[in-house]
Amino acid sequence: MPTASSDPVDKLDDAVAPRAQEPVGDPARDGARDPARADPRAVVRGPGYRFTVLTSRLIRMERSEDGVFIDAPTQLVRSRRFDVPQITVAESEDGIDIWTEHLHVRYDRGPFTAAGLSVSMRTRAQSTHRTRWSYGDPARHGDGRPSNLGGTARTLDDVDGAIELEPGLLSVHGFAVVDDSRSLLLTDDGWVAPRPPGAGQDLYFFGYGRDYQDALRDFFALTGPSPLLPRWALGNWWSRFHRYTADEFLALMDRFRAAGIPFSVAVLDMDWHLVDIDPALGSGWTGYTWDRGLFPDPAAFLAELHARNLRVTLNVHPADGVRRHEAAYPDMARELGLDPESGLEIAFDISSREFVEAYLRHLHHPHEEIGVDFWWIDWQSGTSARVPGLDPLWMLNHVHHRDSGRDGRRPITFSRYAGLGSHRYPVGFSGDTVVTWDSLDFQPYFTATASNVGYFWWSHDIGGHLGGVKDDELATRWFQLGVFSPINRLHSTASPFNSKEPWRFGLQAEQVMTRFLRLRHQLVPYLYSAMWAAHTDGVAPIRPMYHDHPWAPEAYESPNQYMFGPDLLVAPITTPADRATHLGRVDAWLPEGAWYDVFTGRRYDGGRRVELHRTLEQMPVLARAGAVLPLAADPMADTGTRPEALVLRILPGADGRTVLVEDDGQGDPRPEDRQLTTFTLRWSEHGPDADGVVRADAVLAIEPPVGPGAGIARTLTLDVVGVDEVRRVGVGGRTLTVADVGLVTDAAHSTIPEARRGDGPAAGQGVLRVRLGTLDLADGVEVHLEGLRHRGPDVHGDVFRLLDEAEIAFDTKSLVMELVERMSGAALVASLHGLDLPGNLYGAILEVVAAAR
Repeated sequence: MPTASSDPVDKLDDAVAPRAQEPVGDPARDGARDPARADPRAVVRGPGYRFTVLTSRLIRMERSEDGVFIDAPTQLVRSRRFDVPQITVAESEDGIDIWTEHLHVRYDRGPFTAAGLSVSMRTRAQSTHRTRWSYGDPARHGDGRPSNLGGTARTLDDVDGAIELEPGLLSVHGFAVVDDSRSLLLTDDGWVAPRPPGAGQDLYFFGYGRDYQDALRDFFALTGPSPLLPRWALGNWWSRFHRYTADEFLALMDRFRAAGIPFSVAVLDMDWHLVDIDPALGSGWTGYTWDRGLFPDPAAFLAELHARNLRVTLNVHPADGVRRHEAAYPDMARELGLDPESGLEIAFDISSREFVEAYLRHLHHPHEEIGVDFWWIDWQSGTSARVPGLDPLWMLNHVHHRDSGRDGRRPITFSRYAGLGSHRYPVGFSGDTVVTWDSLDFQPYFTATASNVGYFWWSHDIGGHLGGVKDDELATRWFQLGVFSPINRLHSTASPFNSKEPWRFGLQAEQVMTRFLRLRHQLVPYLYSAMWAAHTDGVAPIRPMYHDHPWAPEAYESPNQYMFGPDLLVAPITTPADRATHLGRVDAWLPEGAWYDVFTGRRYDGGRRVELHRTLEQMPVLARAGAVLPLAADPMADTGTRPEALVLRILPGADGRTVLVEDDGQGDPRPEDRQLTTFTLRWSEHGPDADGVVRADAVLAIEPPVGPGAGIARTLTLDVVGVDEVRRVGVGGRTLTVADVGLVTDAAHSTIPEARRGDGPAAGQGVLRVRLGTLDLADGVEVHLEGLRHRGPDVHGDVFRLLDEAEIAFDTKSLVMELVERMSGAALVASLHGLDLPGNLYGAILEVVAAAR
């Protein structure tokens, strides 16, 4: 191998690594035919080693004493075909050096050791002095704090509180290493094969610094994108470990609908099948035969659920194989070469092609033919299989996901996490957590951090599964977290006292739970658009704050808050309320800019830490100024179809742009199959008028929808947060009347929308509702809102309500109110601080005073 320039850093544009050992063909043609094989121009190799420069920040490093290297896809890696970056290679007696724009690899040509293999960051990409990785380095700071920002874990079964997470792809040091040495190979037909003898180490170095989004984007290019789920998966799921009869289950679904509580997925836990069997036949946990005592006509039962716009998943624990009592046993036995009369059990063997084909054909497809939409694969039986190195959980996920997509359907599975690459097989089941505040407190961090390995679609047992005590506040806060989670699935154990129907809780909890479950279905258009961004751009729909703000120290110090889609910041309350004030509290960090609480309409200036205090009816969900949130108008409509009527929730104070992304719901759509509707907000404020009122004008431009089958006609309603008056609303040259705007008088607020018991965030609390009616969007539409009046801060009223609810001395309440009425600013803050108010009352009042404007 010839030696590059003695000053290769200055000649990156001129130097190209020699590749005499690699055949050079047509890269474009070869890449289309075999994307798992890297472009040969990106390869640097020699006796016993091979380095592949996939990007300037992603390098594959292989070592094999026998020179056996892998070009096939693996359980993790799908494509190594990237655009080849600029590469400089130099060789000396000491080894080789490889430079890219961002990385410098040094290697001594021997076995991988800390002394012989290192990668350095060439440009400043992190805030620490650690710029070099050496082989075998632990991913930790010297002071014991983890530098790796974490990934996720296989399960939360029986967990009460926090657990340690596996490493992720992101690090404050700017680099992480993925070891793919032990994964199996994938064959052309999607099966697995062992690596050939002599194959050695197979590492991928991610050196992306703080460019976390780029790291995830390239990870998905390497391993496959985050898939699209069916729309209906984003609604509420009902699940309970309970021996329902068909009539009981249908009656419960009808009661939910009568109460205005929407669900989109019906989950039947294991009691759908025979469980009370002869002990000689096994434990009863594995089963594929309907219990006809509970479900006399399964097909009719499933049809009734579908008629209610519910999709159905059945739980299956497959580890015990197939026993002779199963209806499908004779067909399974004959296909696998057993005499059905022998009654011998058929062992579960996910590593056998013959077993898997029979398993799907006889145990799953017949149920799907009568209406089962997907399967809950509840594997809890170890990590070993007959094929060395094969995790049966991974193979179950792989097999079921591929099979669920047959006949052009959109694939979906519901199973546990099986390591890196599991993002391709959503939805994830996190397991049976303990019903405690500690469990709730861990879940926001756990869910958001999983995005560091691209695992976006966790489904938790909302409300917790087992143990614990009945606690209305805990359950309500968990419901709120579920609504702002990737998947919202209520679940509980078989105890007759632990179930999640809202009416089983106190009246206040029931009302709050119901409102939030309705809100979840309204959020589906917003969350589905975020799912498309995850699929095409690798942007996590639920992500830690440091994904968007990698250089802000505060983003790493707020582990329980996260971004939900492009515009919503969620800081869930996961600890009990103060007993004196009945207010829950969370410490949050707001990035620069203006933020509006979508439940109260209160504005906060960002660039600071804040204490947020909320009653049980509310949770801290803030939207950035200028956001336009597309919400479904009817929370009881089928979430599986595109809503014709939308409510556009507008956050004032800035310009903004939102793209609503939809599709026809079929198969595996391409980006060009998307239906896009763009909403652009132009906001301009005027100084206070003669009466001291700040007014603004806004223009909402709705661009013509694009994409195949894009809807032209849409029924639209605008909800403008933090505004209580408008002088004129113009739509396409037409001026709306007061009736179109829909204002009503209320003693507390001069003009507010509709009734105060609205469904969506901030309904009835400083929201101007404008009904635009059904619009033809073929040529686009502009809506002009002129003379908008900001709802002024009601410091006195807000403080009075805090004091009125607080269980403290009446004299203290009067003293605080007197101070608020005659003081303001720093003087008020100092005087309140001197009172030593009980509980979190001082912080709650300070929040009102500081946010008021």
